[in-house]
Amino acid sequence: MNPDDPPKILLVDDEEMVRRSMKGILEEQGFGFAGAANGQECLEMVKKLHPDLILLDITMPIMDGFETCRRLKENADTDKIPVVMFTSHTDTASRIKALEAGANDFLGKPVDKMELIVRVKNLLKVKQYQDFLEEHSKIMEEQVAIRTRELKEALMDTAHRLTLASEYRDEDTYTHIKRISYYTEVLVNHLGISHQDSEIMVCASPMHDIGKVGIPDHILLKPGELTPEEFEIMKTHTTIGARILKGSESPYLKSAVKFALNHHERWDGTGYPQGLRGEEIPLEGRIMNIVDQYDALRSNRPYKPPFGHEKAVSIIVEGGGKTKPEHFDPRILAVFRDCAPIFQQIFEAHQD
Repeated sequence: MNPDDPPKILLVDDEEMVRRSMKGILEEQGFGFAGAANGQECLEMVKKLHPDLILLDITMPIMDGFETCRRLKENADTDKIPVVMFTSHTDTASRIKALEAGANDFLGKPVDKMELIVRVKNLLKVKQYQDFLEEHSKIMEEQVAIRTRELKEALMDTAHRLTLASEYRDEDTYTHIKRISYYTEVLVNHLGISHQDSEIMVCASPMHDIGKVGIPDHILLKPGELTPEEFEIMKTHTTIGARILKGSESPYLKSAVKFALNHHERWDGTGYPQGLRGEEIPLEGRIMNIVDQYDALRSNRPYKPPFGHEKAVSIIVEGGGKTKPEHFDPRILAVFRDCAPIFQQIFEAHQD
């Protein structure tokens, strides 16, 4: 209801004399008026008129008031329009039937002029207040959505910068961190994960290597192969990362803990730090195991040159060197194989 426009009343009655009489009364009060001769005509007019209130007779040809009211209340576009049913029937059964159909109020026939005016004004006040609440609710929802989006963007930026700070001493870059998010998004979308969980994982995945902040430079940046002792120290970046991230109630950081702790676990149980096997490994770890492996194979490292896309996919899918297909969750491996061209596009689109 627009406060600058007069409220629109739709009267539905098969008696033309009643429509004329009501028209005079309502227009005298400053209301807009329209009339319909039966329920079917009412339903058609409602679509164009969008009335603020409907006065509805019960006994009519073609479609009676009960059926008309029921259809109005079953339609999401019209269910909030107040309906006053008026009739010469005074029996309880008719009133109950009207209530069951969704009527908001009743008026007896013949209609008392003053009672009509009071009932209409009261119901329009209620309708105006309901419209205000609904509009206010929409505004609040929009504001909450905007604030939620801003908070999410701030969290993403903080996570990326925090991760970048931890990897500043390493060979990884901000583009690597962004690629990790994009790879993760591809996998979670094709794995049928819920939108909410997918969004959390995409935001949390770049924090998987945050524990590298605790690894000494001479090990982290060593150009050659690590000694067994050095490798044991390097492996602790998983537990260091989990310790840094744990303890928060944020679902994003809870997911980030799983990424950090489990991204070097392997499906066949030969990974670290806990040697988990199969579905014992949280989904975040199984996803990051293959995501991180692809990006590492494609990237330049102190101990190896970058591999092309086909070679990297071949190593992961068929095996090569220390990498074996049984290291990966078979379902995620199959999705990766199907989505490999998308991984290639992501890698080539996000370079330093």
